[in-house]
Amino acid sequence: MSSSDLPTLSSAQVKELDRLAAERFGVAIDWLMEAAGWQLARFCDQPTAIVCGVGNNGGDGLAAARHLHRWGRLTNVSCIDPLRLRTEARQELEALRRNGVRMSDRPQFEDAEIVLDAIFGTGLSRPPAGRFAEWIEAVNNSERRVVAVDVPSGLDADSGLAYAPCVHAQATVTFSLPKAGLMAGDGPRLSGEVWYADIGVPNEAFAAIGVHVPADLFSAGDIKRVRS
Repeated sequence: MSSSDLPTLSSAQVKELDRLAAERFGVAIDWLMEAAGWQLARFCDQPTAIVCGVGNNGGDGLAAARHLHRWGRLTNVSCIDPLRLRTEARQELEALRRNGVRMSDRPQFEDAEIVLDAIFGTGLSRPPAGRFAEWIEAVNNSERRVVAVDVPSGLDADSGLAYAPCVHAQATVTFSLPKAGLMAGDGPRLSGEVWYADIGVPNEAFAAIGVHVPADLFSAGDIKRVRS
């Protein structure tokens, strides 16, 4: 399916989908996070370093880290500020620790072929600053293949405006449907190949926000390419 055939989602729609999935359809946020981590880990088929922020995007990265650790493909996982992780993301961090994975306090890319960017998700609305900006620069300077989680960190998910700094990804795995900013403005230049992954959001939740989902969109839970 081409990008022109797919609807896109705004950041507000993403937030509402999460709410509806949990409150109306019984699909909790931690379930969606676990599914997102599974899909990301499947996509990262080489040794991978993961850099995580403090929101749900970071939680997706932590969930991916646990699977990659089991499969022997995790080289390092780092989090900007573990104390600021939200509830579901904290649960993913605790699971990692119980499985013997140590968290790094800075990005480390030794032995990695892929860097998974899980710093910011769809909620960013201003330029990254402080350590967030420093970590984005580190990702861009890593000289590895960068895979972004949902949107490249630093990209406005609605307009496609690239704040400074912004991750320059070679591929982006976006969940359920592409975000509008991946297709507009600086999005095509900075997101690379765009793939969408099924994470189990009910079709009824999409219908509730007025988004038509093609009947075969999520067949077999595959990760499918939107744009090369």
